[in-house]
Amino acid sequence: MIVKNGRVARSGAREFEALDVRITGERISEIGRGLSGDGPILDARGLCVLPGGIDPHVHFDDPGYTHREDFYHGSCAAAAGGITTVIDMPCTSVPPVTNASSLGRKLDAIGPKSVVDYGLYGGVRAQSFEGEWAGHMEEIAADVMGFKTYFVSGMESFGRLNHYQFRQVLDVARELGRPVLLHAEDYDYVTAATPVYRRHGDSPADYYGSRPEAAETLAVLAAVELAEGAGADLHIVHLGTAAAGRVLRGRGATGETAPHYLAFTLDDFRRVGSPLKITPPLKPGENREELWELLADGTIDFVASDHAPCPAEEKGTGSIWTDYSGIPGCGTLLPYVFSEGYVKGRITLQRTLEVISENAARRYGFADRKGSIAVGKDADLVLIDPQSDWVVRGQQFHSKGKITPFEGVQFRGRIVKTVLRGKVIYDAGEGILAPGGYGRMLRPLA
Repeated sequence: MIVKNGRVARSGAREFEALDVRITGERISEIGRGLSGDGPILDARGLCVLPGGIDPHVHFDDPGYTHREDFYHGSCAAAAGGITTVIDMPCTSVPPVTNASSLGRKLDAIGPKSVVDYGLYGGVRAQSFEGEWAGHMEEIAADVMGFKTYFVSGMESFGRLNHYQFRQVLDVARELGRPVLLHAEDYDYVTAATPVYRRHGDSPADYYGSRPEAAETLAVLAAVELAEGAGADLHIVHLGTAAAGRVLRGRGATGETAPHYLAFTLDDFRRVGSPLKITPPLKPGENREELWELLADGTIDFVASDHAPCPAEEKGTGSIWTDYSGIPGCGTLLPYVFSEGYVKGRITLQRTLEVISENAARRYGFADRKGSIAVGKDADLVLIDPQSDWVVRGQQFHSKGKITPFEGVQFRGRIVKTVLRGKVIYDAGEGILAPGGYGRMLRPLA
């Protein structure tokens, strides 16, 4: 197949280029002008051709919580959003992915379902320390992209680590050559503040008050100190506080933010309510624009969705304290960054490519196969009509989750086709074109 007449975005490019892309089998075999030959033609006239997006933070809840999401519906949402690779978290599975047995159960459940390629994280929880936790890390290290941990956890099945346990995990992960991912909120602050604010009221502002900027910044400071002492590889997930992001500068750790932190503030949370309840919560003031600046200058490495939907009865329990914390996001991640980042001039084309694909592939050890449009790499592409405006409607999502804070928001740049390893897996007119099971598991380079 030849993708012809498109405007192609190659790694490091300042502008789109008028180029054709030849695909042989599942990989890109040639990039140039005026390519010809036998085989099908995919006409990309008037379209921008970008590398398939990578969403390195999703909760597809499979197996175990499939009333919220499963790997088929989640991966279909990803494909419709231009995402060709996801990395799924270990904590929202039953059992959590913390050893070889639970990893095997996970793979058996999701293998027949995924439409897109996928990687997995392992996890280390408080319960792990009741057994041979270091041995369990070792037995799954070759199959996972890293190890997820929490300083504050809302899940009884995935308990938080104290600082000493976290340091021990860092030491083992260093020897295994894998990063440690952290949900960074300070336990002492949050557990002391939460009952005070619960007595105070039942509003978004009260929820924010229980875990404000200081809670996130304190946790990142502690984590970076511990990681530096261990000489370990640390990654902070879903940064929602600019001050916490600035802690990473020059400290050897990496971080990600999410579209909801770039798009919304505490004022929006007050207005919208539980559809915008996420953790860490949204912040007031200039924090949103400061996060954009950190993303633009490279302090924050990439954007991930933290896709975590739920049904309406869990999102609207009648109290902000018990409403489920999480939103669907993998279908709006790339369109949001393209529209509100690149089109509006907040980030350059080069930076757009880095934060939607290239940096995550490099961070997690599969940039040899994915993350950019280059000869020899998987033919993962997304074709976008840059002149087309469209409005987000949650009921049209392929995800099981339909409640989105982006409801009614207009984006510039409509996804026309998504291509994974040379196969069109999504077409705007025809929908999902790949069966469950087409997606393959990725493992990082040794």
